[in-house]
Parts: sequence; C-alpha cells; structure tokens
Amino acid sequence: MQVDVAIIGGGPAGSATAITLAKSGRSVAVFDKATFPRDKCCGDGLTTLALRLGENLGLVPSKIREWKNVDEATLHWEGGRSVSCALPSGSGLYAAVVPRLYYDQALLDIAQTHGASVYQGHALKSITVESEKATMFIEGLGVVEANNVVAADGMWSPTRRFLGLSKDNYRGEWHAFRQYFKNVGPKTDNLHIWFEPDLLPGYVWSFPLSERRANVGFGILRGGQIPISEMGKIWKELLERPNIKDVLGDRFEPEGRHTAWPIPARVTSMPLSHGPVLFVGDAAAAADTLTGEGIGQALLTGILAGEALLEEKHVTEIAKRYEESVSQELSSDHKMSLVLQKILSRPKVTRYALGIATSTKWARNNFVRWMFEDYPRALLFTPKRWKTGIFKRLGAYKDRVEP
Repeated sequence: MQVDVAIIGGGPAGSATAITLAKSGRSVAVFDKATFPRDKCCGDGLTTLALRLGENLGLVPSKIREWKNVDEATLHWEGGRSVSCALPSGSGLYAAVVPRLYYDQALLDIAQTHGASVYQGHALKSITVESEKATMFIEGLGVVEANNVVAADGMWSPTRRFLGLSKDNYRGEWHAFRQYFKNVGPKTDNLHIWFEPDLLPGYVWSFPLSERRANVGFGILRGGQIPISEMGKIWKELLERPNIKDVLGDRFEPEGRHTAWPIPARVTSMPLSHGPVLFVGDAAAAADTLTGEGIGQALLTGILAGEALLEEKHVTEIAKRYEESVSQELSSDHKMSLVLQKILSRPKVTRYALGIATSTKWARNNFVRWMFEDYPRALLFTPKRWKTGIFKRLGAYKDRVEP
C-alpha cells in the first residue's frame, strides 16, 4: 500500500490532522491498533481551547452521546473554603464533559466523512525512514509506504520507539487516576475541583455526566508529595474525606474498574520531528504541565501538523514550519505553567492565590476562564497576544443547541 500521509493513531491528535488534510483533498490513511469506539482513560473534560478547535473541525455537540455542557465550576481548598465560579452565559460554551468513548469516535467519523481512509485494529509493527519517505509494516496489512508520517500514537509512541527516539525510563510528568461512579448526589451536576494540600500542585476532580453519573479522579505530579505507587491506597481515603463525600453523596457506587495513566508534559524539550515523521499530541508530550489537560493540545498540534504538510513541500521545510508553529503556540504557556506549578506546590501560597483569584465576581469569572484555557497561560507576559476584547471573547458554539 502507498499513501501520501500515514497517520499512526486515531485519537484526537490523529483525527485533527486527518480532518485538516482530507478537507483539502490530500490522500490520508489513519491506522490504529484499537477498534473504535474504545475507551481512553481520561478526565473527559473539554476546555474552551478544545471546544473552539473541535467546532472548527466540525464536531456537533448534539450528535455526540453523553455530551454535558458545563456552566459553572466549584473550587474547594484548605480550611473548608469553596466558591462557585460561573462561566459566561449567552455567549457560547466554555467547558463541557463527554466520555472519550464517544468523543474520539465522533472525530474519527468526521475524518472519514472528508475522505480519510481509516484502518482499525491494525497496529504499527515497524518503521524505517529515508530522507523523503517512510516504510512501515502494519499488522494485518503488510508494507505501507508514505511520503509523510504523523505519529499520534500516544505517550508510549511505538513510532518513536521503533525509530530509537524514546527516552529511557520516561514515565511522564503527571499521573492520573480515574473512576466512573453512578448514583452520585445532586451536587455533582456542577463541575468540582478540590485543591487538597497533600496533593498539590495536583487536585481532585468530579466532572458531571448524564443520569446521576460522574467522572471522578485525581492527578499528582511525579516526584511530588505522594509516590505514584501509593495512588491506589490513597484513592479510598480521598473518597471518604468529608468535603469530597459531601459532593458525591452517600449512595455513590463505582461503575466499572478504576484506571490510571501517565501524562507527558514536556513539549519544549521533546523532539517533534524525525525526517518525514511529525509527532503530535501525547507523542509530542504536549499536555499542559500545570493541569495535565491534553485534549486541546492534541487537537492543536494535530491541526498544526496538517497545516505544515499543506503549506510546505520539502521534508525539512515541513518539519521547520511545524516546530516553529508549536513553539509559537505552546512554548510561552508551557514555561509559565512550569513556574506556576512550582509556586502552587506550597499549600500556603495556593490558599493565598485562590483567595485573591476568587475575591470578586470579576476575578472569579476570569480565573475560571483562565483555568479552562480561554486565555493562554502566559497571556500577561506575551504582549503579542494582547488584543482588544480579549476578555470578552465568545465561547465555542455561540448558537448553542443543548444535546
């Protein structure tokens, strides 16, 4: 088989690249070892960044199962303090929750609609690259040759490993733990985040789903106060903490098994290209290093890879354009997140910062928009991004239709 662009991985990053290219008439083939729909361990939250990019790619909320709009977030921190922060109303959508089981399938369907070929249940088994092409062996399909390859194959990227580019013993910057629950209390209709002192700069979340269900979990920084090996032990204790149980209620029950996963967040130091291969999403370690959020970054890097492939012809120029675009979009925010991560590791500082950030209605509303990536992390320190009306930007889907 011979294709113009081969995309390894059909998650958000791979689908975003496929849609970008296929809409412009390029020959695209997506290969994924899984068969969709498939679950992906995740908090299932969509930030404003992810929502705006998803809208541009053609996602329609009303056509995706279990899509849940979020209009308000409640923040909890030390001393029993909590405050509800409303997202703007009447100007679009700024946050949502949707299980990856359905979200990823919807994106892949759009790619197919635009003409991308999708091969499910076919894993990459090897890849070799020359200056102008790549040769792969795909399980069940045999040899596939491509002019360009986009590796969207996750944290453990087989593409990176087969090319000898994997970093020994790398386990990501964050580690997250998730469980679906049913029969949760009515307070879970809102989105909740707990900044527990012993988890900082990590946090606990409860993201609302349909029919009295919720995605509940927590994330911690590798090398932080709690060893990764202790996450399973602390999980039950977290669920019994009064401030968390008060939200979940007295009747909540686990739905399925709990899962845990590493989150790579070092995009500024990870090689983004190798010959005709571009790395996107988790394969590029593109997650936000402050929160571990990665869907918006996956979509963004996938789109940027597609645009580079459309606008440049030669392998070196494609790689250069892609790397420069990623740096322009993510480098400043990544560096700012690293600074904030260190600052917010201290409970007293976090308590003080949250007190200031939630002290007025204006502060609360803009803080939660910043949390949900409506504003870039480093906005205050990147004047090129300052534009009139930056604090009045519309959300995604301004003509909202409730699913």
